[in-house]
Amino acid sequence: LVQLVESGGGSVQAGGSLRLSCEGSGYTANPYSMAWFRQVPGKGREGIAATVANGRRTNYAEPVKGRFTIAKENNKNILVLEMNSLKPEDPAMYYCAADLSGSSFYLEDPPLQSDFYNYWGQGTQVTVSS
Repeated sequence: LVQLVESGGGSVQAGGSLRLSCEGSGYTANPYSMAWFRQVPGKGREGIAATVANGRRTNYAEPVKGRFTIAKENNKNILVLEMNSLKPEDPAMYYCAADLSGSSFYLEDPPLQSDFYNYWGQGTQVTVSS
């Protein structure tokens, strides 16, 4: 059973920082790509940051570019998202996702579209106060 479990969400002041983590388990093979998404009520999931399996290619959505950093932690099945300079526009439920199907294999960059990912965590809530 593949499981992704997020942690690290919480409440911060605008301009502050948070570090989100996603621990994967039950893999039969390494994911082709992994990513972070966020969602607010009434809207679809928005791709924020993505990385290939070796962590050497990344892709960021414009609203978080220069503020958030995605990385894989050493030899562990842990995906992290360093969030800096948080803005009042950033609050959302944040989800990690993995492509184990290989649908993203032929793409130039790891994708920020949700359809490429077939495993999802339950999410961790992030709030930002002004």
